[in-house]
Amino acid sequence: MMDAYGDQPIMRATFAEASEVLRRDLWRMVSEGPAEELNLTVNTQPVMLAAGVACYRLWRDMGGKQPEFMAGHSLGEYTALTCAGALDFADAVRLVRLRAEAMQSAVPEGQGGMAAILGMDDEAVRTLCAEAAGDEVLAAVNYNSPGQVVIAGHRSAVERAMTLAKERGAKRALPLPVSVPSHCILMQPAADQLKLALASITIRPPAVRVIHNADVAEHGEAEAIRDALVRQLYQPVRWVETIRFMRAAGVDLFAECGPGKVLTGLNKRIVGEVPALGLTDATSMVQALQQTGN
Repeated sequence: MMDAYGDQPIMRATFAEASEVLRRDLWRMVSEGPAEELNLTVNTQPVMLAAGVACYRLWRDMGGKQPEFMAGHSLGEYTALTCAGALDFADAVRLVRLRAEAMQSAVPEGQGGMAAILGMDDEAVRTLCAEAAGDEVLAAVNYNSPGQVVIAGHRSAVERAMTLAKERGAKRALPLPVSVPSHCILMQPAADQLKLALASITIRPPAVRVIHNADVAEHGEAEAIRDALVRQLYQPVRWVETIRFMRAAGVDLFAECGPGKVLTGLNKRIVGEVPALGLTDATSMVQALQQTGN
């Protein structure tokens, strides 16, 4: 995405804003590496936020309509709130950096893990987690699409669940290349740190309806938004329900702003009758503009 939009002043300017906040050159990190530096969660999260916000700013600059709804998967919720005007961009950059640091420090390196379970229904995965947990933490944490659920917890419990999933007919059980077990109760210490940080951040009523991960609901009051962001760290991302909620409310096109098309693929599996576009280059941006009547 950076290559496709690298000549756009809005893209560069947005990354420059984020870089000034963090006092590190995020654009250089993306374009030149090294990959090891970019892949550190404390860098990845601000980069993903900047990319999503830049993409939305470009959309609006090109005449794109303001959407009826916004939502973001995990970190993307901060992007959605920023684009909806609830969070200042600089505050969001600081928050996601702090969030990443808090998540990494909540569970020592090597003790946590995550895995994607493919080909099992939600209830079967929850049962699997309950049986494989033992005296450790293990939970279903990302309901990404029908038949794709991510689990998280102590690494040994995740490994037991993967073995059990294969025995029970899962199509695949894939360990994810992460060390932080996101969205499970092991993230409670990180949530406590985030709560303290959010208390001093100005949050305004969103100009666009933002559907939150933790409760599949929209919130207009600052305190309710803070609470939803805190709970998001240790509660599941209910993405399937989120997309179905927006579809039921009349959404007839999904456009993904960010460095990739993962959500576009998930959305097609959730509500296949609704067009879904990843705004990853100028061609896809123009296509989306045409489909929305711009």
